[in-house]
Amino acid sequence: MRAVRERVIQILNIETEAASLEVLMERYSDVPMSLGDACLVRLSELHSDCRILTLNSHFTRYRRQGDSIAHAMTFFKTLSRTAIEKAIRA
Repeated sequence: MRAVRERVIQILNIETEAASLEVLMERYSDVPMSLGDACLVRLSELHSDCRILTLNSHFTRYRRQGDSIAHAMTFFKTLSRTAIEKAIRA
């Protein structure tokens, strides 16, 4: 909970963001995009300076709101479990 209080971990209010999440999930229905994926992408739209660590390679296909197709969310990196563990310890 300390990470939530210190805003290291952001929590999205799904109820207030439902329309935006639905738009994202429809846009990427061919991937398909899960609710969890949609929440992460939406958080990145709301907090432009955020960084998301994921093992899911399909995150390279997602775009922030307003970005053209040519501008992928390059801050989504596919990392090995070892790299994530090192990042967490740092």
